[in-house]
Amino acid sequence: MKFARNAAAAATILVVMSACSDDYTQEAVTEPSPFHGIHGITVTKEGNILAGSVVGRAIYEVDRDTGETSIFEGPPEGMADDLEEGPDGTLAWTAFLDGKVYARKPDGTLLTLASGLPGLNSLAWTDDGRLFATQVFLGDALYELDPSGENPPRKIMSGMGGLNGFDFGPDGKLYGPLWFKKQIARVDVDTASLEVVAEGFATPAAVNFTSKGDLYAVDTEAGRVYRVNTNNGEKTLVAEAAPAIDNLAFDSEDNLYITNMADNAVIAVDTENGETETLVSGPLAVAGDIAISGDGDLYVADLFAIRKVNPADGKIDEVARVWSSRIDYPLGISVQNGKVAVAALTAGAVQVFDTTGIGSSEPHHGFTTPVDALVLYDGSVIISEYARGALVRVANDDWDNRIDLATGLSGPAMLMPGDENTVYVSENLGGRITSVNIQTGEKSVVIDDLAAPEGFDIGSDGRFVIAEVGAKRITAVDTATGEREIIAARLPIGLEAPENAPPIFIPTGVVIAENGDILYSSDIDVRIYRLKKG
Repeated sequence: MKFARNAAAAATILVVMSACSDDYTQEAVTEPSPFHGIHGITVTKEGNILAGSVVGRAIYEVDRDTGETSIFEGPPEGMADDLEEGPDGTLAWTAFLDGKVYARKPDGTLLTLASGLPGLNSLAWTDDGRLFATQVFLGDALYELDPSGENPPRKIMSGMGGLNGFDFGPDGKLYGPLWFKKQIARVDVDTASLEVVAEGFATPAAVNFTSKGDLYAVDTEAGRVYRVNTNNGEKTLVAEAAPAIDNLAFDSEDNLYITNMADNAVIAVDTENGETETLVSGPLAVAGDIAISGDGDLYVADLFAIRKVNPADGKIDEVARVWSSRIDYPLGISVQNGKVAVAALTAGAVQVFDTTGIGSSEPHHGFTTPVDALVLYDGSVIISEYARGALVRVANDDWDNRIDLATGLSGPAMLMPGDENTVYVSENLGGRITSVNIQTGEKSVVIDDLAAPEGFDIGSDGRFVIAEVGAKRITAVDTATGEREIIAARLPIGLEAPENAPPIFIPTGVVIAENGDILYSSDIDVRIYRLKKG
C-alpha cells in the first residue's frame, strides 16, 4: 500500500468502490491522511525512516525525498508506540494497547518478547544487544527483555514517573524523560538507580543521542526541540514546531527527524539553524465522531485535536489540540444548546465548552469508557458509558453529582436529542437505537436488527440515518413505517479494534446537513465524506 502526498487519485478510487443509492453521490470533503496518528520513529542502518502508529496498528516506511509512505509491518502485529533497530538488524517495537513487544529478526522471523504488560511504550538497545522497555500511562516500570524471546521480561525498577522515549548514552547509562515529573533522568540499568539530569520542561516526551554523544530532547507540550548538556542540565532551544511532538530519531549522518501525532507528520529538523521541513502530514489525525453546528460548521473529534471543517470546501481549522489545550484525546463530540461536549473514551474524560472557548475548561475524569456526551436544554449532561452499559446524567455544573439515568444497555454509543424528555442512543453491541426518558430512565427500542450501529442523525423527514458499521453501510430507517433504505454501502468505516480495546474503538460519526446531504467520518481513510443528495 502506497500513500503519496497528492492523494487525489486515491480519493477517486475510494468513491468508485463505495456504492450509493440512486438518490446520493459520494464525494470526499477532506483529503486522506497517511497514518492513524503517528508516534515512534527510527532510522535503520540502511537509512530507511520507519514510523509507528498505535491506532493504525502499523509501522510505516517514509521516503525522505518524496514523503511517500508504505506499510512496513501491518495490523495487527504492527501496532507501534516506539521502535528501534538493534545492533544485529533486529527491529523491535512496543504494542502499547496490546501490552506486547514484538521483534522482527533479519531473516523475517517474528518474535513476541513480552506480553501481558499494558502500556508498553518505549524501548532502546545497547550497543552489545541488550534490550530495555518501559510501561508508561498504563503502568510505570522498566524491564529488560530477552531478544531471543525465550525468557520473560525482568523488571528492573518501577515508579519512576513515566520514563518515556529513551536512549543509551556514550557512558552506557539510559537517558530518558520523566513525563509526569517534567524532568530528564539518567538510569543505571545494572544498579537500578536513577538521577535527574535536567529539569524545567513542560512535558518532555523523548530523547536521543547523536553519533557524537550530544543529547537532544523533544517537549510535546511546548512544541520544542532542545539540546541538553548531560553534565550540568543546561538546555539550548534548537527548533520549534507545533505541540504534540511525540518522538525523534537521528540517521547515520545525524540528520534529525521528529513526529507530531496531532498533524500525522514526520518532520526533518536542521539542528544548526532550527529550520523544519515537513516530509509528510495529514489534515486529520484519526477522524472520530463528528457534529454539526447551527451555522453549518462541522466539528471533528480527531483524538489528538478538535477540528472544524467547512463542508463546502473542506477547509480545516484547528480549534484545540492535546497538550497545547486542555483537551484529553477526544473521540466523541456533540453540539447542542450552544455547547460543545466532548468524550474521551480512552481517557475516561468528558468536557463541555462554549463554542467560542473550546479547550479552555478542564476535563472531568472517572467515567467508564465514555463514548459520547450531550448537553441538554437545562444544562445537565448525558454521557454514554460503553463498557458499563449505562447512561449517566451529570447535574448542571456539578460534575460530582453523577447518577445512572439508565442501565442494562448493550454498548451504548452515540447520543441524539429527541423531544425535551427524550434522548436517543445507539446500542453498538445490541444492534439497536433506543429512546430513553430523561426524567424516568424508561427505555424503549426504536429500531432493532442493526449491524453495530454507531453515529446517527434524524432528518427533517423524521427518518433515522445510521452508520451500520458492522455492515459498512449507512441506512435510513422510517420509524413510522419500518421502511429501510441503504443509502450507501461498502464504505471505508469500521477500523478493526485491538483485542483489548472496546469494539467501537474509533466511533464513526454521521450528521445530516441543512440541505439534506449526509456527512460521515471514515476511521479507515481518516477523512470526511459527503453523501450528496440529488
